[in-house]
Amino acid sequence: MVLVDGATRQREFIQTEAARRNVTVHVVLDIVHVIEKLWAASRCFHTATDPATEDWVGAKAARIPAGDAPGAARDIRAEADRHRLSDDRRAAADKACRYLESNAGFVHYDHALSAGRPIAGGAVEGAARHLVADRLDITGSRWTVPGAEAVLTLRTVISDGDFPDCWIFHSQQEHERLHPSPDQHIYALQA
Repeated sequence: MVLVDGATRQREFIQTEAARRNVTVHVVLDIVHVIEKLWAASRCFHTATDPATEDWVGAKAARIPAGDAPGAARDIRAEADRHRLSDDRRAAADKACRYLESNAGFVHYDHALSAGRPIAGGAVEGAARHLVADRLDITGSRWTVPGAEAVLTLRTVISDGDFPDCWIFHSQQEHERLHPSPDQHIYALQA
């Protein structure tokens, strides 16, 4: 399962790699990107402070989880036509419609959720920022792959709350490595 942002090249690369490796990959468009497009389109019909904007976005977004992205796009276009918006004024709405139509096969969120798959990458992006960027993305730092991997593994173990157990295991393994004994398997480390 892969979450994507809607870039055609990204999807093509994923599908090419899946075919090359002879695996099935379920591609799901991150719902956050869909909602962002709908908010941008809403500005064609509502001001930024208009309370009706939320209702408008909510109504369009409600159709998408069941796989009706093309229907939501048709509604947006029809509304732009009813308001007789100029090409410039309706540009964001048309862009959102093209986005929904070109990604219609990847927004069946109802199927993804029923299969236990995520529909947004926020948790993954947050974890990556917390585990990786907050530590490794420091001005002037230089990392080797083994060094970075060691630091990220340690940060993950600490974040998961498993550090005390991990440290006990590590200490036992180091003791056995440094003080091997032919009868070592019958003794338990008490220190």
